[in-house]
Amino acid sequence: MQGFINTEQQLLVSLASCNRRVASQLYQQNYPIVKGWLGKNGGSESDAADLFQEAMVVLFAKAQDTDFRLTCSISTYLMAISKHLWYKKLQKQSRDPVFLKENIGTDEDEGSIGYEDEVKVHEEREMHYEMLNAALEQVGEPCRSLLKAFYHNDKSMQEITAAFGYTNSDNAKTQKYKCLTRLRKIFYGMAGN
Repeated sequence: MQGFINTEQQLLVSLASCNRRVASQLYQQNYPIVKGWLGKNGGSESDAADLFQEAMVVLFAKAQDTDFRLTCSISTYLMAISKHLWYKKLQKQSRDPVFLKENIGTDEDEGSIGYEDEVKVHEEREMHYEMLNAALEQVGEPCRSLLKAFYHNDKSMQEITAAFGYTNSDNAKTQKYKCLTRLRKIFYGMAGN
């Protein structure tokens, strides 16, 4: 079971570092499942494509969060997000008044606005992650190695204590906190410029 979790964690780490091959792999493995479920629950293929793309964006954002810990498989997580988004969309549609087609514009107009917004959000996230990686490079040693061991390699505090020569795990936790504080200060200093 531990090997499975490491594999899932490695996929998340690769996704967080914008690995297109991993994103494509996750898409190929999971999109057909979401599309099949959505088809049985009143959704079209277009709905499935939109929904799954949103679910991947959520997963990508979560993968970037150093505090995020996946407690299920990536497939289960993507399906849960997709279901939540679909139910939310259905609930919103049931509350929204019905408009005549000429009052809301064409589907193409709505699609292009959504696409442009998604591109803008994606570009902002890309810049954010590049800044985070640059801040991690500036934080110096042993902070860089300690943070990578904990967040990227999913090492426990006991493993970090032994690897870095701390006297106990409380000292390791204190050092990790100091390193994280230092990283945030560098990052937000870069973001303020």
